Amino acid sequence: MKVSDLFKIDREEIRIVHFTWIAFFISFYVWFNMAPLATTMLKNVGWLTAEHLKIFAICNVALTIPGRVIIGALVDRFGPRLIFSLLLITMSIPTFVFAFGNTFIQLFISRLVLSVIGTSFVIGIRMVAQWVPPKHVGFAQGFYAGWGNFGSAFAAMTLPWVALTLFGSFENGWRYAMALNGLVCLIYGIMYYFLVRDIPKEGISKLFHFRKAEKVQPMTVSSYGDLLQYLIWSAPLVGALGLLVWRLEKSISIQYAYVVYGGLAVFYIVHCLKVLHVNLPILKRGVPEKDKYAWGNVAALNTTYFANFGAELAVVSMLPMFFERVFTVSPTAAGFIASSFAFVNLFARPLGGWLSDYMGHRKRTMLVYMFGITCGFLAMSFIGKWG
Repeated sequence: MKVSDLFKIDREEIRIVHFTWIAFFISFYVWFNMAPLATTMLKNVGWLTAEHLKIFAICNVALTIPGRVIIGALVDRFGPRLIFSLLLITMSIPTFVFAFGNTFIQLFISRLVLSVIGTSFVIGIRMVAQWVPPKHVGFAQGFYAGWGNFGSAFAAMTLPWVALTLFGSFENGWRYAMALNGLVCLIYGIMYYFLVRDIPKEGISKLFHFRKAEKVQPMTVSSYGDLLQYLIWSAPLVGALGLLVWRLEKSISIQYAYVVYGGLAVFYIVHCLKVLHVNLPILKRGVPEKDKYAWGNVAALNTTYFANFGAELAVVSMLPMFFERVFTVSPTAAGFIASSFAFVNLFARPLGGWLSDYMGHRKRTMLVYMFGITCGFLAMSFIGKWG
């Protein structure tokens, strides 16, 4: 696939890619609508503190981790069209609640629930893969992810202006700016359902037709060793929520914290039992050679994604406030400067997809990328106050 192909909107698969990256773009815009407005919220909400914002920042990604696994299974069962539409529609509700919330509990719960919108990436990846042939899917998914991720940069660029200029005449303009996010999310969620479909027309691309999973269940593995690794790698799904509770121990009673810890432990045990229930009979019968895969590859990709995209989420969540406080610039200027970080996604993700399509040694390519990311963050660590 070439860049020029992206303008051939008479082709249905190209329209699907565009409709899907717009859905992902809106998801990221809504997901990161707090960071550009954080300092404005501190000024306008009397009881709000920097510590509260740190807690909300953790909430903003807490349910994304287990949510992506669950949403991925739902996509397998019901298809990306329905799940993406439902996600956008339902996530408009916590967006409205956060916009007009007046208590810590209201903002905390709504931000925690809103973190589920971060699972949108999984849905769109499946939709694009469903329509684009394997030899071009890397570039198509890179384009989808790059422009979708740009939603966080666009939020940093525009939300301070929307809050302070467009809604500046209102006492709490930031609330109306966030509510506008929720309205767009709701409307496009409805539109997406009627604009796309899960599969190409019969005869165009039979290899990529959507096949529903019989039921939602854990992954199947190829060996007992892989099964053990699967159980170990499932721990971070609840560990992230445990970290959130640990950060909240000062705000809630220790008894409540222990109850939540216990609930998370029970959830993990039940998950492990379900994994064993699904996989042990399959391993006893023997896994067909064509269905075997190495869990080490999953773990390697998981670790790499955790390191690079996890770092991006952390930086995007704090960069506007960092520039505003360190360099004493306006919220709008800080948002524009911070947006440059995510702006690179427009080029980096399609480039990564293109390299994946055309370079044979993906392991070496990934290592070079990780080395470059490390150097970039090392350079960023030297940013200091002028003078």
